[in-house]
Amino acid sequence: MKNNYSIAERNRIVEEHLCCIDTVMRCNHALIRAARLEYDDVYQDLAICLILCVEQFDPEKGSLRRYIRTQLCNALYDREEIRRVTSHAESSAGVHWQINLSPGESTRYHCIPI
Repeated sequence: MKNNYSIAERNRIVEEHLCCIDTVMRCNHALIRAARLEYDDVYQDLAICLILCVEQFDPEKGSLRRYIRTQLCNALYDREEIRRVTSHAESSAGVHWQINLSPGESTRYHCIPI
């Protein structure tokens, strides 16, 4: 069941949670800079995402703040510029791993670079 907020209630909740946008952007500041994204553009995209989060939130599912932060991070990481930067960084750093089980052990893993 989704919430039944009026537009005034939704706007009040959005204003109360604008700090979540700042938190997500501060935690990912280096990533945003590496992708050469404009602060205002990212903030605006995340603000729209915040409005959608409040509209789509189901109070029976848990904490609104946690839902908002998760959705804002997902929205940021789904940007094409961010995906390009992270995939390039992983491939140039050689972050490709193969997991091998040790002989006779089912719970111990040895990671070796490929």
